Amino acid sequence: MLIPGYNLRLGSVGERVLLLKFLQASYQELYPEQDFSHLRDTVVDYLSRETPLWWVDLAGEPPSTNPSGEPVGCLWVGNVIDQVGGSRHAHIFLVYVSPLHRRRGIGSALVVQAESWARQRGDRLISLQVFLANQNALSLYQHQGYQTLSLFMHKTL
Repeated sequence: MLIPGYNLRLGSVGERVLLLKFLQASYQELYPEQDFSHLRDTVVDYLSRETPLWWVDLAGEPPSTNPSGEPVGCLWVGNVIDQVGGSRHAHIFLVYVSPLHRRRGIGSALVVQAESWARQRGDRLISLQVFLANQNALSLYQHQGYQTLSLFMHKTL
C-alpha cells in the first residue's frame, strides 16, 4: 500500500497509451492551448524495461469513486547522463497525480519510490525537470530536498 486508500503497482511497456494520456495531462494543465500529440514520440522512444513506471490505483474503492477505473497517479523514471561529470544517474520523467487526489501525500510517496528505485540500482544522484510555472511541483520537490542545478533558458525568434 502506498498510503491509506491507494495502491502502488509496477506498470509495463504495454501501457504506452495510458502513459501518454498522463504525460499529456501534466503538460495540458500548464499549457491548455497547446497540442501535445508529439509526446507520443517521447513515449515510443523512451519507455522501456530500463525506464519503469508505476501507477497509483484506488484501494478497495467502489467504482463510483473512480468511474474510469484508471489510475489516479503515475511515476515514470529513467536514466540520463550528467553533462558535467559524465556519469549515468536516475531521472524522474514524470510525477503526476490527478487533481481530485492531490494534497494527500501521493506525489511525495511517488518521489520516495523514485529515490528507492535509484538507490537499489546504486545511483548516488537523481534529477528531474520542473517548469517554473508549476509552483505546486516546485514546492513538493524543494520540500523533498531537491535543489536547482541549472536554468533552462529560451528566446522566441
